[in-house]
Amino acid sequence: MEYIVTEKNGLAIQESVNRAAASGGGKIILAPGVYPSGTIHLKSNIELHLPAGAIIQGYPKSEMYDDIFFDGFDSVTPENSRKALIVCNGCENVSITGSGTIDGQGCKFFDCSSDNGMGQFNKPAHPRPRMIQFFQCRNIRFEGVSFVNSPNWTFWLSECEDVRVSGIRIIGDLRICNNDGIDIDSCRRVVISDSFFQTGDDCIILRAIRRDLEKPAICEQVSVTNCILNSHCQGIRLGCPSDDTIRNCSFSNIIFKGVGTGIHSEHPFRYLRKNCTGYMQISDIVFENFDITTNRYPIRLGCDAGIKLRGIERINFRNIRIKSKRPISLEGSCHTVLKNITFSDISGNVEGESPIVAKCVKHLKLNNFELSAEIGQDVPFQRTQSKSWETQF
Repeated sequence: MEYIVTEKNGLAIQESVNRAAASGGGKIILAPGVYPSGTIHLKSNIELHLPAGAIIQGYPKSEMYDDIFFDGFDSVTPENSRKALIVCNGCENVSITGSGTIDGQGCKFFDCSSDNGMGQFNKPAHPRPRMIQFFQCRNIRFEGVSFVNSPNWTFWLSECEDVRVSGIRIIGDLRICNNDGIDIDSCRRVVISDSFFQTGDDCIILRAIRRDLEKPAICEQVSVTNCILNSHCQGIRLGCPSDDTIRNCSFSNIIFKGVGTGIHSEHPFRYLRKNCTGYMQISDIVFENFDITTNRYPIRLGCDAGIKLRGIERINFRNIRIKSKRPISLEGSCHTVLKNITFSDISGNVEGESPIVAKCVKHLKLNNFELSAEIGQDVPFQRTQSKSWETQF
């Protein structure tokens, strides 16, 4: 059943969602126009449809959003925020579709006159809402909609299954920190395709955040294909050192062009949780058919010395074209040795003297590796005095 929303505010959207859910579900269609809104709670068997010209516009103040409390969710609140614009908990068969826009008004949460010295606004003290937050949901679809100006993570999909994302646009201000594109946290069977990302922080992130140390957190069977990425930070990021397990995922047909690193899985002390010496395990990941243009690293895998991860292994890079200012970087340690890293059909140029830097790597394979790095430090010629007989001629 269809429900047409014409009253221009988030409360009217929520009322339609509630009515549809009480009848077993339905399609909520917004008439063109701007809908100022605080938190909207979606429910099972609901499709929220935004046609062209329909805009859900998040309120510009944090106190105008609900604090979210879900069973099993309370232990971890990224960026110390429990707030979100559109939330869904424990539901199934939920969709957000159309060619309209969801606008988080991100810049209004920041002092845009201040700069952290790295080209981004200083982080405000108050919590900022995420735009989309789904927890323990299944059979989820996001299609066609533009998600713009998020003040915090744009998407946080946590412990969800059977997720399809296609034809969306995530456009964040490059000067805003923490406005990640899609954080895929402990999810299974996720497909992202044919989408565009521009963010000040990471575009696509795979995580496996541990909430209960007795319960495994696993992110697996994620496929990302046919996407264009632009990030001030990283295009694709895998994990943090205290996460659990990320495995059996693939990324293909990706164009990355931005200031940040193209593909990144680094595990520094600054991201290590209390009472943890490291736990993350990443395995069986494929990156295929990439064009990477960046001012930083095209690919970076590594771990700070002293952190003990369970493993970073069986990572395959195939048909990667690179133009970067820094080399491919593989930096394991004696405690976390990178294993079975394979590069095949790699080409391009690095603006430096080394195409690849590697340490503490076991079974590194380079097949048809044609990455050039020809620009070393310009040291002026200076003859020195020597008693060697060679200098007599």
